[in-house]
Amino acid sequence: MTTGPGTRGEDAPGRDQGPDPMRADAAPGDHLVDPVAERGDLVDAGLPGEVPVRGGRRGRSRVFDVVRIGLLVVILTAVGVALWRNWDAVSSELDKMSWQVLAGAFVLTFGAPVFTLLGWRVLLADLGTRLPAAPAASVFFVGQLGKYVPGSVWTVLAQAEMGGRLRIPRRRVAVVGLLSIGLAVLTGSVIGIPAIPRLLAREESAFSWWWVVLALVLGAVLLWPRLLNAAIARGLRLLRRELLEHELSGGAVLLTGVWFVGAWVSTGLATFVLARSVAPDASTSDLLVASVSGFALASAAGMFSVFVPAGAGVRDGLLAVILVTLMPLSAATAVVVVARFLAILTDLLVAALGWTWGRRHHLLGSAA
Repeated sequence: MTTGPGTRGEDAPGRDQGPDPMRADAAPGDHLVDPVAERGDLVDAGLPGEVPVRGGRRGRSRVFDVVRIGLLVVILTAVGVALWRNWDAVSSELDKMSWQVLAGAFVLTFGAPVFTLLGWRVLLADLGTRLPAAPAASVFFVGQLGKYVPGSVWTVLAQAEMGGRLRIPRRRVAVVGLLSIGLAVLTGSVIGIPAIPRLLAREESAFSWWWVVLALVLGAVLLWPRLLNAAIARGLRLLRRELLEHELSGGAVLLTGVWFVGAWVSTGLATFVLARSVAPDASTSDLLVASVSGFALASAAGMFSVFVPAGAGVRDGLLAVILVTLMPLSAATAVVVVARFLAILTDLLVAALGWTWGRRHHLLGSAA
């Protein structure tokens, strides 16, 4: 669909939109071809629309992959050894978590990917494609599993590939994926600000409402559409990528921010439910700040750790450091271990649902 300057065209899935803008030689309905598979001298195709590069980058890419995998193995080994050495203390804390607590935490954790999906759909719609709930869930949830693979762009690549089968320009899906990651880090960092004094002071009563005010003011400034769009344009230029088809609207930025905040609060409350079960005597307000803001801060920091998938070790360690101001280390360890398990379980569950729909509608496997 062609639109004039300044207009917002909407591309419905299944509508013939003409050649994929990411490939000048692509015809409607073409399957995305991996340039690496077609040309052995081209490597690291990167995001849809990115020009592949030659030779030297192949070695660097492989080195980084080896480093990431090695670092992940070291982290998981260290965590396993620590749990084994302290298992008696940790297991006693796990026994305090009833099935009602675990069920409640699971439901709250399940809300996070759903809220994030809703924000992702808002961004996609604002850039011109209104995707129904079922295909959107399939593309988003299956693609999300890419965060568990060492590397930095597998989630975006998987979503772009599946979106291409729905006749959505792959570059658009890729850009929305990058924007979602950026806005998730931004909102998580802002929500995490109230946990900073607890992290620095290492005291149970380390909290001030001024940090909440700072978070609100900083969030309003950073999510101001004009400033955000300027930052996005600057970032895309630095990455040598095409600019957005048009600037994000204020309504889309606001609504996406609301959904992403909802995702952070939902997982934070799940952490709070777990933490309350092992630290019943802790102050409710302090525990709430440590759980919600602490989880958001730790997760945002984990998203910056490009060398390990899904922030493994970084998020868990930082969250434990924050929680230990209110409970024994064994209790904090039990909370972060269960929280991580529930997050992985939720990701697998929603991905399975998305995969089932995708297989039935030929978004996965060989094209129909």
